[in-house]
Amino acid sequence: MATRIINAPHPDVLQMLQRRMPPHGRAWVQANRVDSVGLMQIPVADLFYFSDLALKAAGVFTVELYGTCPQHVTSLAIMGETSSVRMAMDVIAAAQQSEF
Repeated sequence: MATRIINAPHPDVLQMLQRRMPPHGRAWVQANRVDSVGLMQIPVADLFYFSDLALKAAGVFTVELYGTCPQHVTSLAIMGETSSVRMAMDVIAAAQQSEF
């Protein structure tokens, strides 16, 4: 799994991300301040599981990004305040370490 966190994303980067989002994701970005963006490239099942973990762990918005092979690997964006994005990413990292 490839992960990255972008703090204080440049407006051009937010526009690039919006081109890969469904309409509700673009609307959220336009209506809210985005201090940080957590990005991860993951299998489909993990996309839903990690999105759920992130939403429950912190006040963030999650959205699937289009443009990767949707049958096997997808990309998830986690957006919000820097501390909330970091917390969500930490919870996901901890979940990966545990066996279930």
